[in-house]
Amino acid sequence: MTYRFRQSILSCIMVCILMICTCSCSPNKNTAASRRYQAFITKYNIYYNGDKHFRETLDDMEKKYDDDYSRQLYIHPIEAKGVQSVPQPSGDFNRSIEKAQKAIQLRSIKKKPAKKSGKANDAAYKEWMKRDEYNPFMHNAWMMMARGQYYNGDFLGAASTFFYITKHFTWLPATVTEAKLMQALCYISLGWQFEGEMILNRIKTDELTDKNLRQLYSYVRADYYLHAKDYAAAEPFLASAAKDADGAQHTRLYFLLGQVQQRLNKPKEAFKAFAKAAGAASATYRTKFNARIKQSEVYTGPNIESEVKSLRKMTRLDRNKEYLDQIYYAIGNLYLSHGDTLNAIANYELANEKSTRNGIEKAMNQLRLGELYFLQHNYEKAQPNYSGAVPQLPTTHPGYDAIKRRSDVLDELAVYSQNVNLQDSLLRLAAMDSTARLAVIDNIIKALRDKEEKEAKDAAREEFMANKAAQGSQMKDDTKSFTINSDNSWYFYNTATRNAGKTEFQKRWGARKLEDNWRRRNKASFNTSDFETASEAEGTDAALAENNDSTTVNGAPEEDPEKAKLKEDPHNREYYLAQIPFSDDEKTNSHTIIQEGLFNMGIILKDKLEDREAALSQFNRLLNDYPDNTYRLDTYYNLYLMLMRAGLTAEAERYRALILSDFPESKEGIAMTDPDFIEKRRAMDSREEALYQATYDAYLDNRNSEVHKAFATIAAENPMSKIMPKFMFLDALASVAEKNPEQFQATLKQLLERYPDTDITPTASAWLKGMAQGRELRASDTPGNLRGMIWDLRLSNDSTATAATEAAAFELDDNAPQTLVFLFPTDSISAAGLLYEIARHNFRSFVVRDFDLEPMTFGRLGMLVVRGFENMDELLHYRSVMDASDDLRLPAGVRPVVISAANLKMMLEQGRSFDEYFRYLEEQNLQQAHTKAFQPTQKQTTIQ
Repeated sequence: MTYRFRQSILSCIMVCILMICTCSCSPNKNTAASRRYQAFITKYNIYYNGDKHFRETLDDMEKKYDDDYSRQLYIHPIEAKGVQSVPQPSGDFNRSIEKAQKAIQLRSIKKKPAKKSGKANDAAYKEWMKRDEYNPFMHNAWMMMARGQYYNGDFLGAASTFFYITKHFTWLPATVTEAKLMQALCYISLGWQFEGEMILNRIKTDELTDKNLRQLYSYVRADYYLHAKDYAAAEPFLASAAKDADGAQHTRLYFLLGQVQQRLNKPKEAFKAFAKAAGAASATYRTKFNARIKQSEVYTGPNIESEVKSLRKMTRLDRNKEYLDQIYYAIGNLYLSHGDTLNAIANYELANEKSTRNGIEKAMNQLRLGELYFLQHNYEKAQPNYSGAVPQLPTTHPGYDAIKRRSDVLDELAVYSQNVNLQDSLLRLAAMDSTARLAVIDNIIKALRDKEEKEAKDAAREEFMANKAAQGSQMKDDTKSFTINSDNSWYFYNTATRNAGKTEFQKRWGARKLEDNWRRRNKASFNTSDFETASEAEGTDAALAENNDSTTVNGAPEEDPEKAKLKEDPHNREYYLAQIPFSDDEKTNSHTIIQEGLFNMGIILKDKLEDREAALSQFNRLLNDYPDNTYRLDTYYNLYLMLMRAGLTAEAERYRALILSDFPESKEGIAMTDPDFIEKRRAMDSREEALYQATYDAYLDNRNSEVHKAFATIAAENPMSKIMPKFMFLDALASVAEKNPEQFQATLKQLLERYPDTDITPTASAWLKGMAQGRELRASDTPGNLRGMIWDLRLSNDSTATAATEAAAFELDDNAPQTLVFLFPTDSISAAGLLYEIARHNFRSFVVRDFDLEPMTFGRLGMLVVRGFENMDELLHYRSVMDASDDLRLPAGVRPVVISAANLKMMLEQGRSFDEYFRYLEEQNLQQAHTKAFQPTQKQTTIQ
């Protein structure tokens, strides 16, 4: 028998054996042989490739994810899937999921094995017969599918699969425990903290039977506490998970552990954790660099010189050129840790200078530098650092709201400070002889040219390097020049024109914060012109038109164009000479700007920054340099309160005497006639609160005479009461039920004039605007005071208007034109800001379609109406696009309401409320729920 013949016989035998096994070991049969065969095929023919793909993809995800070291790291890159605004991890686990599904579909053994006699009372045998799956390897396929879903970001789908495993593989306790832990991890990623905690609390210690389960338990527990922001509880579990992890996760978890220990004010432990992250074999250079920077923040050693020298060496490495700002920031941290504020500030300033990119790293440096200047009361240097840092900080940054509030206050202070400094400088220049004045101007021009030359060189070098990087060694020979502006360009794009306008504005008014009503000393959400009737407004416009003469500028003939052009060029002397106040009128205007600046700086320093010494300095200069300034009364009163609060009674009494002698008829003077003014004022706070509560109860009880009496009492006893606006407001509302709109309007006007910055201001202003637009108040249809404002929207000559007491005739028609109404409280949400956000969203998301936006205000209720939907389907599509937007985030308190255009029109015309509409919808939804079984295709209109 030849070799070839023997091989042929063997091949035939193998084929026969394979055919026999295939027939006898089918998934439709449940024998020991079939179970072993299906497990073997599942493991090596299907599962192996899926598992290999899963491990390679997961390893790639963990290694390549670009962690943001400026914020708290995620415990794993996959958690970024829950936050669309951060970089997303790479990796697609669909192939592994498909392999698992294929194994389940083709190799699952569901058929029960043949029953054995004599086993009826055997408990183990009974459990065996109850199984849903008899392929001994199949649980691995299910676990691979569930893990693939989790690492694909399908947390809900993965949780469902893990839950299935816990219910259908009960004879594998280790697998069930692992599935429960992963199910809890899915819930935590979804933000379902309670559900995740319930699972974790039910897992007993003796169920963690091996090292892998104990490691997974520590990992999930750490993740749970991190999401709950319970960092003290998270620390031991995170330390255990980091110790047992390997690869990129080992580095990531130690870095995260250092961040947690830094939060817990454990600098020594944090230093060691960052050292372990930097020393890990899997750590990239970027990770090592950031760990080194973090170590500088928590360094507590006795001598920092070696650390400083080590960091300074890093500045000389070419690969660190992009990170010079972070290195100097780290050096500043080391000096600051040892109380060397001077060197810390110098290095933070150097970090700002070396920074070549905006971002969170620069923001953190500016924030630290701004805080140091702020603590030194050097507000002028603190302000630009805070204003530069805030736009680059995420809103989730710890203490973000407090940082932004401080930045806003510093911005406000800087405006007045810069005005005072500028006008002081200009007045000094005006007092110089022409030679000295021109020498100063020439130095300014030289410094400007040097700066522009340096910036031009830097820009050219950056452009050269960018072109070189993009094109390799080949550089383009041709050069292009671009003209940004021309004489015909739009104002805001024309630099020369814009600078000229800015110069003229500041010459007249000084620098101003970007805000509405900038000309008014008291800023509020109203303007007196808002309350004018149509005829009054026409008269004002006519007077303005009469005074407008296009042939003159400030009463003088138009300037020669050539000379005007020189005044627009900051490289020319005329530009600066035009800003210097030479005439008496110009000097008077400069002094007016200085007075306003000094007073407002004093108020901000006293009330918002609580810096008594700095406020006293500004007030004293105002009184010494300008004894007859228009802010004298307010300055005296603020000095009196500030000094009394500091316990300087004798000094405070001086300003009380000045108020009584110079302003005896003022409300402050009347209040201060009582020598025990301060003591009574302190005791009166609690009494006033009790009186207001009684007044409010009287208003709700319709005892309006008591309301008016209480207002008169508080006005006589303490006209300076902090809650006086509340008394005035109730007094005005009581006039409505008494059908006295004139008194209502007069009281609200007085309230706005005296107290323009209260929480009642938006409501009172909106009601007065409504009356100015022709709306009339009407008393409630039921006896008693109003609980909310009611407008009489019906025209007096409209005899067909429907009475508001009748049931509203709402109709639901999904095919009719629809509107989307955003309801919001006007006292806490800016109508202009909401309008801007919605308009920007529409512009970005809908290129072809256009939607009309109409803002409305009814007392404290604000409405933004979006029109242009032909039917309900279009509106629902609009809502789905809005919900999927990463840029649009509606403020808390905004409620979107879907309502047809016809229903909304009826509500406005008949003075209906949304409460009526909501009740109608509830009734309709209830009826539809009862008839749903009979009309399964009917759409339900619900509140979105």
